[in-house]
Amino acid sequence: MDATTILLVLLTGAGLGAGTVIVAVYRPRAEAAARERAVLERELAQRATQHAQREADLERELAVTAERLAARDDAEGRLTEKFTTLSVDALERNARAFLELAQQRLSDAQTKAANDLDGKKSLIDQQLVSMTGELGKVRELVSELERDRHAKFGALASQLQQSREGMQALQDVTQGLRQALSSSKARGQWGERMAEDVLNLAGFIENVNYRKQRAVDGGGIPDFTFMLPQDQALYMDVKFPLDNYLRFLDSESELDRKRFRSDFLRDVRGRVRELAGRDYPGGRRGSLDCVLLFIPNEALYGFIQEHDASILEEALRHKIVCCSPLTLFAVLAVIRQAADNFRLERTSNEILELLAAFDKQWKAFVEKMDKLDRSLSTARKDYDELVGTRRRQLDRPLERIATLRRERPLSLADGDDEPGPLALEA
Repeated sequence: MDATTILLVLLTGAGLGAGTVIVAVYRPRAEAAARERAVLERELAQRATQHAQREADLERELAVTAERLAARDDAEGRLTEKFTTLSVDALERNARAFLELAQQRLSDAQTKAANDLDGKKSLIDQQLVSMTGELGKVRELVSELERDRHAKFGALASQLQQSREGMQALQDVTQGLRQALSSSKARGQWGERMAEDVLNLAGFIENVNYRKQRAVDGGGIPDFTFMLPQDQALYMDVKFPLDNYLRFLDSESELDRKRFRSDFLRDVRGRVRELAGRDYPGGRRGSLDCVLLFIPNEALYGFIQEHDASILEEALRHKIVCCSPLTLFAVLAVIRQAADNFRLERTSNEILELLAAFDKQWKAFVEKMDKLDRSLSTARKDYDELVGTRRRQLDRPLERIATLRRERPLSLADGDDEPGPLALEA
């Protein structure tokens, strides 16, 4: 036998063995399934019997129900005919009564409507007359408003023309100012003029409160020198770089604006460092250790503060105070108040010295017056004594002599050279 035959024999044997095992395993299950099937067939037969019985009962009930429905349909037909007859009679009676009532109501309504129409017609006529008058007033008011509108429109057109002319003149002046400020000399003069306006507004007088273009010992020439008490001074410079700021305002592209803005801020920072290198406070003894840098426009000051506030901080580190017109006015007010306070203090000291001298002289005067009072008191006392006691003591002998002369007058012999003895009686 070859290998194939042997393999087939082995596979056949294996299949028979497997079938035997399967039969042995599934035979109890098949028997149980057969028993269950028999039970189910018995139940199905019982259910079929019950179903047939129920169908018979249902057929009997349907027959009874059909008879009842036929009787009900017959009764409904008779009731419908009778109800139809009654309905027609009632409808005819109701229709006649309704027509009579409707005619009566219609007649009353027509009469009332005619009366109401007459009343409303007269009322409408009155309202039409009133409305005609009101419409006439409204027409007159509209005409007046139209005339007023034409007049005001003409005035507005005239004002707009004047405003347009003023704007054009302002534009021309602005253009001229821009051209004038294109040179550094003109900008310096403009800054000086702006500073002088602020000084005049603050009440400062040239050569009294400040001086212009006076050289200091260090060699610099500040634009303004403020004279403070005790021979002190405060310097201010008004020259400010504006070239790149004007270019920034005239530029249209964002790239140019950014470039000119950076150049302007660099110029301002360079101006601060240049002013710090001049050392104005070191050129005069008694000068304040700070310098004012005048920025001639509030917009410039705000522009610097907005885009690079570190410039102002650097200026403060160099003891340079950047002032716009408003802040310069505040600084000048503080300077003016300090000077007034110093003069008041000096005047107060002079008044106190004068009061001390007056007090000294007053004390000497009071002492002399007291001494004179004591002398006068003594003289008065001596005078009173002379007028009183001494006078009375002197008057008594005189009174006695007068009495004697009255009582015994004196007589002298005419021929006698020698007087006789006088007899006196006590």
